[in-house]
Amino acid sequence: MPGLGRSTRRFATLTACGALLAAAAAPALGSAAVAAPRTATPGASAGAAATTAAPLRVLFDNSKAETAGNADWIIGTGQPDPLTQNPSPQTEKDWTGALSAWGVALQKTGRYALKTLPSGGTITYGTSAATDLANFDTFVLPEPNIRLSASEKTAVMKFVQNGGGLFLVSDHTNADRNNDGWDALAIINDLMTDNGVDNTDPFGFSVGVANIQTDNPRAIADTTDPVLNGAFGKVTGSIIRSGTTATLKPADNPSVKGLVYRTGSSGNTGAFFATSSFGSGRVAFWGDSSPIDDGTGQSGNTLYDGWNDPAGTNAALALNATEWLSQGTTGGGGGTTCTAGQLLANPGFESGGTGWTGSTDVVTNDATRPARTGSYKAWLSGYGAAHTDTLSQNVTIPAGCTKATFGFYTRIDTAETTTTTAYDTLKVEVVNSAGTVLSTLATYSNLNASSGYVQRGFSLAAYAGQTVTVRFTGTEGSKLQTSFVVDDTSLTVG
Repeated sequence: MPGLGRSTRRFATLTACGALLAAAAAPALGSAAVAAPRTATPGASAGAAATTAAPLRVLFDNSKAETAGNADWIIGTGQPDPLTQNPSPQTEKDWTGALSAWGVALQKTGRYALKTLPSGGTITYGTSAATDLANFDTFVLPEPNIRLSASEKTAVMKFVQNGGGLFLVSDHTNADRNNDGWDALAIINDLMTDNGVDNTDPFGFSVGVANIQTDNPRAIADTTDPVLNGAFGKVTGSIIRSGTTATLKPADNPSVKGLVYRTGSSGNTGAFFATSSFGSGRVAFWGDSSPIDDGTGQSGNTLYDGWNDPAGTNAALALNATEWLSQGTTGGGGGTTCTAGQLLANPGFESGGTGWTGSTDVVTNDATRPARTGSYKAWLSGYGAAHTDTLSQNVTIPAGCTKATFGFYTRIDTAETTTTTAYDTLKVEVVNSAGTVLSTLATYSNLNASSGYVQRGFSLAAYAGQTVTVRFTGTEGSKLQTSFVVDDTSLTVG
């Protein structure tokens, strides 16, 4: 078993530790936990929606001047509930708006509940408002023409991060229909670069500043992609009638994928329709509003029937993508059931390093630092010199799980005498397969020294349906030791 060679490196600092232990232990399970903003009722996970046959809830935005100028990007004039205009629509003309064909097609399936955020409304997440994003599975921003406020951008990003679907529809550069200095592509780029949650290219693409007058982009050859091969039909391509494309940046987000490309383009440039993910949520981008325009709408608007244009399969693309974003039957999103239990391998380290990846000698039965239970535990840092230790495990959280709690116990002792400076730290993080940090759950330090083990707990429900890595990183940066001992880990789902 590993671990027996480390005590000699640490022993010189141990005798000074006992009298210097601090009582500043962090709060126990629950009070220190990161809250799970998405619960089984508002904003339920993909699996919960599928297994209970609850309607897929879609909110279309009309708060960002979607009807300014010659635009009419609404599913109906009945707002927030389109059913107030016609409770049983059969054709696109039963609801009034250039997106009515989209709305009516979803409504007729009997599996969707649709609403509109009216003009003058505010995008929120986690409030008591009926149109709060937490009450929906997908949010559609169809060519917004008013820049989102700081709080609105944070709301959108948190919604996606915690499992929501975001449908972004852009248009060509300078399509500033309300003359406020902001067009849709600038607003979308602003959302992705200045949102208060993650400004480092969170979706893995940027919208190009372009005005492509006419093109018939084609779909990639992929017979398994759920958006291209969904329940609403096979997608072969789309149309551009004054629009733009996106540049993909898979190094920033490896989940980004171009599905439909401008003629002559492929790879990371010229993506007219793209999908991505962020946290537990999904994102779709479309570079022009013409494909979603059904040619009908309010009086005085000059509209174009792109929905039925034979040059593209635009209806299938819009509807399949909506279902995928809502994590319905088209997209799947992994297993839709959840068996309650504990997911981590070798959670108490009694099988040595089995199931874990980490630095040499981190998992140890060295009796100098006793385990909480059994003989083995993880001991990070404690050298009294510049040093970094890591310990991690990959785990898949089933999509149907609405509860997922990552728990462990820590015992922290230190020879540091300061009561104000964190010289040595233990970070607890969730990372994806590319090593990108999705969340820093906590950072402990020599200031959190404790005389015994302290229980910690964090919700990972936001990562249902994903394979993630839980990682501990101990960093020692001073001459005096701090030992971070971890034992009895668990990731309990239900």
